Amino acid sequence: MRILIVDDEAPARQRLRAMIATLDGHQVVGEAATGQEAIAACRRLQPDLVLLDIRMPGGDGLQAAAGINQMAEPPAIVFVTAYGDHALAAFEAEAVDYLLKPVRRERLAEALQKARRLNRAQLAALQLRQQDGGQHLLCRRRGDLELIPIDDVRFLQADHKYVTVNHLGGEDLIEDSLRQLEERFGDRFIRIHRNALVARRYLAGLERRPDGGYQVRIRGCDVLLDVSRRHTAAVREFVRRLAESG
Repeated sequence: MRILIVDDEAPARQRLRAMIATLDGHQVVGEAATGQEAIAACRRLQPDLVLLDIRMPGGDGLQAAAGINQMAEPPAIVFVTAYGDHALAAFEAEAVDYLLKPVRRERLAEALQKARRLNRAQLAALQLRQQDGGQHLLCRRRGDLELIPIDDVRFLQADHKYVTVNHLGGEDLIEDSLRQLEERFGDRFIRIHRNALVARRYLAGLERRPDGGYQVRIRGCDVLLDVSRRHTAAVREFVRRLAESG
């Protein structure tokens, strides 16, 4: 795996380089001392992984990660820092791992293995999505990327920046927006609320709530989902046609 080391302190870069040299299958292809240098080096060297310090002059590691992630094929990122107060921000930046200084060789090896596994999973997932015309949703589960067949999805429900995917194998979170999902799979789902899409094949019926509103039943699932007033007529018509055809 081709690795770029980014740290404003030369001794820290040298220590990581020395540890990587003791681990098989990895090559340090370059170093950078600032966030701007890191972005430029990524474009020039195209590494598989960036070991990225967070607190640096000339743009911190989080800013550099944002720039790196805008690349067409961004490398995996592992943050390496002396401070433990950036963990949440690091994972929001889609980091593979978060290492605290002084970095132990065992933890570095674990992070590199995780990055290698993630890259392989990404490649396999992209290949499968291309082969099947994109009929899967991509989610991250316990650090690994997994594919959810769209035919297995019962409903999609938005909650803040994530979408919950309820499917035959359980539930997972994805970062696609409902609007994007509706554009891709609109023929398979019906919108029942501004925050929910239900798979047509799993919509089992419409029920009236005591307050006069409506909910839908989902086949194979105990969850009842609210139908907004705006979408009630369309859902009622769909359920009527479903009953007539069945």
